[in-house]
Amino acid sequence: MADKGQMDLLDMLASEPEKNDPERGSYAEYEQLVDTLNYHAKCYYDEDAPAISDYEYDMMNNRLKEIEKEHPEWVKEESPSRRVGWKAEKGILVKHDVPMLSLQDVFSREEVDAFVNEVTEQFGSEMEFLVETKIDGLSCALRYENGELTTAITRGDGINEGEDVTPNVRTIKDVVKHLDNAPEYIEIRGEVYMTREAFAKVNQDAEEAGRKTFANPRNCAAGTLRQIDTRITRERNLSLFIFNVQTSRGIEFKTHTEGYEYLKARGVKVIELYYKCHTADEVWDAIQKIGDARGSLEYDIDGAVVKINDLSVREKLGNTIKFPRWAIAYKYPPEEKETRLLSVEVDTGRTGRVTPVAIFEPVSLCGTMVSRATLNNQDFIDELGVGIGDTIRVYKSGEIIPKIKGVNKDKRPSDWQPYKMPSECPVCGAKLEREEDAADMRCVNPMCPGTLVHRIENFVSRDCLDVKGFGIEYIRKLIDAGMIRDISDLFRLKDRRDVLIEEKIFGLEKNTDKILAAIDDAAKTAPADKILAGLNIPSVGKATAKELIRHFKSIDGIAAASVDDLVAVGDVGLITAEKISGFFKDPDEIRIVSDLKSFGLNFELEEAVPLGSELEGLTFCITGTLEGMKREEAGAMIESHGGKVTSSVTGKTSYLLAGENAGSKLTKAQSLNVPVLSLDELMKMIGG
Repeated sequence: MADKGQMDLLDMLASEPEKNDPERGSYAEYEQLVDTLNYHAKCYYDEDAPAISDYEYDMMNNRLKEIEKEHPEWVKEESPSRRVGWKAEKGILVKHDVPMLSLQDVFSREEVDAFVNEVTEQFGSEMEFLVETKIDGLSCALRYENGELTTAITRGDGINEGEDVTPNVRTIKDVVKHLDNAPEYIEIRGEVYMTREAFAKVNQDAEEAGRKTFANPRNCAAGTLRQIDTRITRERNLSLFIFNVQTSRGIEFKTHTEGYEYLKARGVKVIELYYKCHTADEVWDAIQKIGDARGSLEYDIDGAVVKINDLSVREKLGNTIKFPRWAIAYKYPPEEKETRLLSVEVDTGRTGRVTPVAIFEPVSLCGTMVSRATLNNQDFIDELGVGIGDTIRVYKSGEIIPKIKGVNKDKRPSDWQPYKMPSECPVCGAKLEREEDAADMRCVNPMCPGTLVHRIENFVSRDCLDVKGFGIEYIRKLIDAGMIRDISDLFRLKDRRDVLIEEKIFGLEKNTDKILAAIDDAAKTAPADKILAGLNIPSVGKATAKELIRHFKSIDGIAAASVDDLVAVGDVGLITAEKISGFFKDPDEIRIVSDLKSFGLNFELEEAVPLGSELEGLTFCITGTLEGMKREEAGAMIESHGGKVTSSVTGKTSYLLAGENAGSKLTKAQSLNVPVLSLDELMKMIGG
């Protein structure tokens, strides 16, 4: 998710002020755009985890181009406009024989017409264009020598080098390993992608195994292609379309489609949906046809490519530093459709927050059927002006998350009434209260069954007690069976072993004993800060819990602290302090905390034996993947040498310890001139 600075930038871009507004053309805006776009490019290429939608990225990128056109003297070396792809940083790097350039994106018919008309004016009205699907995947080049597949590389930086992924590409069923009657050398370029069916299977397997799921097929395909274990790549069932002949020796083609026919005759899977066109009207009609077909395809596309078919004309037009002049990519706007709002479900979460969810007649968006979308809170509902029976406009944010955009009031039913959230919790019937200076409603009952599921889920999670194998389905079964009424009841389950086995709550005897042993082990080993984080105090996550325990030395010390005492802790503001103080004054919470203490859970800070004082007075933030050490281990090492570890980068941070995929914290550290350390450099500081 984009941070506040990025969201402010997006809001500013969306507001469409006049171009002569001095704020629009400021150098500060330009610098922020460069930093923000580079951060999101790193998320997309390096981490396979985009933080914003393609559409939002494109809008910022267009604004960057506007500013650079108006102020060419401002253009930075690190500007996204000077980069084709993203520097390959993993695996074995291979030099490109032919640059793997990106395409110039366009977003309107006027831009498409301008491209087509300019080409036909220069080279004649008989010029032929191809309009084909732009597959949303990972670009890859395949090299064949005397018919044998020898090398497969990713785009990398697009100009100099990419990453060797040959072993993984060989596992893809669409890849032809041997070309019959082949020339001496041929390099072809395609897009590695994942069908929606294959993607759903990977995420289903991940959920069942308790692993993190992927956001979308493109991210999954990119991560899979870089797997070290080729067995994983094979199991995930990647696919490949070829869309260009990059270069060849021993054979020549006059047109792009000649290359397609040659490859198809040898079993190579080329782009399957394309149209030959001559006029701007025909090109636009083809773009519309491909757009209409999006929902029926078994894979995601993010646009339509318009390219010149004649290869000699392509050679005459050549390339810019970043794009070929003989092709463009039309990007479709976010798909939205109308449907009817059937009802609103209200869900009660871990902290008691009540979230309304719209249930509507199923509609196909970007190839998947959707029937639910969050309505956030009553303020959002009022802003939309929505009621049951309304015809609503639904779209997919970044083609991932369904959202509601608006209401078609012309189709409003005669008996329409605006929707109002209930004043009582839909689960337990307790009163709902709106928090001061906030839009969210919360259930005031700490024993609410709806809240209880999520409270226990948090308590046993990795960030808290880390009870292995204890999933949400077990939690629901235990609540339904009346065996759990609050988190302390977890430690009474061992007294009901026979009933658990008889009712098969955890399955058979062996698994029951395994779960009970995991609960017992967590009770003995979990440190006080993780227990505190598991208590479900609003606004107290693992970082704040750690800071509180470090400051007060025990959970009892925190419970006895005043609001003023709590505010003195670095990560705690006034609102959070009031929530903590209120939690430890609530009779039900006091009983639960007392029960946990009686079961022997660790309420005291376990002081680490200091190994040195080299880092005394220094504050560190840790981000990214450290080679050879977990971040928690690095944090403990820093603290054992007198340093302090915080969860965020500020102007007071002494150093950022950064590993691979450092993300936004690295960007922020650089903007604040906070020194960045590698793990090796940190080890040298402590003499290790």
